[in-house]
Amino acid sequence: MAEAVRLGEDARGTTAPNPNVGCVVVADGRIVGRGATQPGGRPHAEAVALAQAGEQARGATLYTSLEPCAHRSHRGPTCAHLIAEAGVARVIAALQDPDPRTAGDGFRMMRDAGIQVDIGLNAESAAESMGGWLTRLRLGRPRITLKLALSIDGKIALPSGESKWITGEDARAHVHLERARCDMILVGRGTFLADHPRLDVRLPGLEERSPRRALLTRGEPVEGWEVLHAPEDVFRLSDVNDLLVEGGSATATAFLAADLVDRILLYRAPILIGEGRQSVGYIGLDAIGDAHGRWEARDGRQLGIDRLEVYQRVRPA
Repeated sequence: MAEAVRLGEDARGTTAPNPNVGCVVVADGRIVGRGATQPGGRPHAEAVALAQAGEQARGATLYTSLEPCAHRSHRGPTCAHLIAEAGVARVIAALQDPDPRTAGDGFRMMRDAGIQVDIGLNAESAAESMGGWLTRLRLGRPRITLKLALSIDGKIALPSGESKWITGEDARAHVHLERARCDMILVGRGTFLADHPRLDVRLPGLEERSPRRALLTRGEPVEGWEVLHAPEDVFRLSDVNDLLVEGGSATATAFLAADLVDRILLYRAPILIGEGRQSVGYIGLDAIGDAHGRWEARDGRQLGIDRLEVYQRVRPA
């Protein structure tokens, strides 16, 4: 299942509006088929893995990070049907599909076909990997990740606005990897005018994974950029699972004040700036007590000279 989740994670940022599912077929103790949801959402991971396994799928065990689909589509047969037709003996799935078009029907179809079905293995890892798609189903908008690159004292730039480069090469490479895992990157008008950012992926072999670019502005449209006039416009992004907000301070503040940030990637450089530009402004909190319990530390690691801290918004289930 860990391999299935890894395959799905590798596909994150390419499968929207579908989930980034991974699948592995195991026969006689060895993997005979691997698959992930393909760009644009089709073929599904199970179809890819079964095609690779061929006749070796008969009597095999199939591991998938999400319940195989059961709703019919003009784009092909359901994965539950394909699995039964392939003669798979057992299916182990990390998560039940919350999409009401399937929502347990895939499991029922396979059990009716005599397949043993088990649910819940590595569920937390699968949910994290598919968090963008799950957020869109649950909240009607993408999972929104805010990236901040800060000095030790929490500044993002000198008073003049100079900010290149606060972090080192390893941290910047990690940012490009995060870009490759997102469907869209957004900056504010101020950052756009000051930096003319490319917002592409500049990692060898991943250049084609550069996401769509978006601009938060009340001004005129800009060629090659999608425009959001307010943070709440994310609710109309029906084909975006993961949105990365990269800057600047006013944009970060607007999304935090609207309580639309789900994850924070905080890259902290070992430098002191002193007087300079703050990372965020007033976000609507008037008491320290109101700030507690809202964010949970999920990860922390060293990236060369810099430190990455990952925080997740605590929300009701």
